Amino acid sequence: MNYKDTFCARITEKTAVIGIVGLGYVGLPLMLRYNSLGFKVIGIDIDADKVEKLNAGKSYIEHIDAASIADACKSGFVATSDFADASRCDAIIICVPTPLNKYREPDISFVTKTTDALVPHLRAGQVLSLESTTYPGTTEEELLPRAQSTGLKAGEEIFLVYSPEREDPGNPNFETSTIPKVVGGHTQACLEAGIALYSPAINKVVPVSSTKAAEMTKLLENIHRAVNIGLVNEMKIVADRMGIDIFEVVDAAATKPFGFTPYYPGPGLGGHCIPIDPFYLTWKAREYGVNTRFIELSGEVNQAMPDYVVGKLTEGLNNRGKALKGSRVLVLGIAYKKNVDDMRESPSVRIMELVRDRGAIVAYSDPHVPAFPKMREHHFDLTSEELTAKNLASFDAVLLCTDHSRFDYDHIKAHAKLIIDSRGIYRTPADHIIKA
Repeated sequence: MNYKDTFCARITEKTAVIGIVGLGYVGLPLMLRYNSLGFKVIGIDIDADKVEKLNAGKSYIEHIDAASIADACKSGFVATSDFADASRCDAIIICVPTPLNKYREPDISFVTKTTDALVPHLRAGQVLSLESTTYPGTTEEELLPRAQSTGLKAGEEIFLVYSPEREDPGNPNFETSTIPKVVGGHTQACLEAGIALYSPAINKVVPVSSTKAAEMTKLLENIHRAVNIGLVNEMKIVADRMGIDIFEVVDAAATKPFGFTPYYPGPGLGGHCIPIDPFYLTWKAREYGVNTRFIELSGEVNQAMPDYVVGKLTEGLNNRGKALKGSRVLVLGIAYKKNVDDMRESPSVRIMELVRDRGAIVAYSDPHVPAFPKMREHHFDLTSEELTAKNLASFDAVLLCTDHSRFDYDHIKAHAKLIIDSRGIYRTPADHIIKA
């Protein structure tokens, strides 16, 4: 029996069942896409609360509306915490977190534990695709031996694929179907099965020669951003010492129609990829005797940005005869980027911790995050402050960290005593505004 051809035929006929493990910012949009095409989709997640909400037609991600979830449920989508349901799936797509541990080293335990939970339920004819960002070699070193421990041979009876996620929450210009999809397979047959899996859902599929090449592609994309943001963050410090507005400089440089891509400085890096991915490559590179000094240096610069912003806050308060200790500080925007509710690796949270640890009374305002969420490493019992004139004036300083469009910046400027602007919102100089 040719399992690859059978799988491809089931995809073409839309009789294949798609399993998605990890129903977060990556897995949930992917589920909706396959569901909209008429595929039966089974979602697997260890978070029972997520499973319950999804099966009730509710959403827990701001930019994914509940009506879309409800429609998916009506047309056959089911969420479960039972990994045994993976046996019903023709394709299993893994979209679980790959964070760093406390030593800033890769933590792929979510991937390995998920795979271990799937192994008893794997069967011949399935495609197993990993989308989580990871170091080159993960698919071959971690998924392959686990999958083949079942007695199934990769490339003949089971098909291993790596296809890195490329979600950009809050970006209105792109959606799951319009972002090209890189796909690498363990064998040629695996690659062909992977292309068949993603082609109905994604407008453009980009095949590469191996799972390692696909894994490295994802790292290059995000390290490119991390390094360039590190560069402009370092230039921000130099420009500040020279009395130059770095945002004006970047805007001017961006008028060059070739050879330049504008990156803007900020309070640090956030999100599930850009602050983390460089460390996946630097860690793996050491196995090959390579020191990635350039990448590591940019990581050091970006990690230092929250301290730089707090330093500007301290300086601003000192110049007004106040100490940071005992001051009331309002942080504007705690999501990692504008116009989303995503808190992963947000530099705003690190800034809040630094301000709190230095003895200040910290509060926040974020229209996308009404209450500070439960996080593995960060704890605040706070809810979002209203930005009334009276409330703004009650704080000794307002620290602009995330530039949400829903903030009324003129109103904030009119009523805040001191503004520390880390996003370049206020271009016209004012006595109570400090660029950071």
